[in-house]
Amino acid sequence: MNELKHNEFGRIGEDIAHRQLLSKGYIIRERNFTFGKLEIDIIAEKDEILVFVEVKTRNSNYFGEPYEAVSRHKQKQIIKAANAYIDQYECDLEARFDVFSLILSEKNQKVEHIVDAFRP
Repeated sequence: MNELKHNEFGRIGEDIAHRQLLSKGYIIRERNFTFGKLEIDIIAEKDEILVFVEVKTRNSNYFGEPYEAVSRHKQKQIIKAANAYIDQYECDLEARFDVFSLILSEKNQKVEHIVDAFRP
């Protein structure tokens, strides 16, 4: 897996998160929603809650857990893009922000779904 380009590696993580969400009964509304230069990896819905999902994939936790890369600045960007999505589609659902933190290597696969990871 180390030979994969950064974007391909991230795509694998997003595919794993996508499959896990589907298996848990989520409806996937959109993948890779963009608003200007901002992006939300996955937008899903479950139990009348709109879920904005950030996926962070790494090949080790040498520099920390992947979820730690979702800084307050990154959170603000996700929230801004989420507001644009809500406005564009006139959504009247409660919103939540989740993070998928994945470590994928030949030796290890760790997938953590952090529900309600941060709030506006």
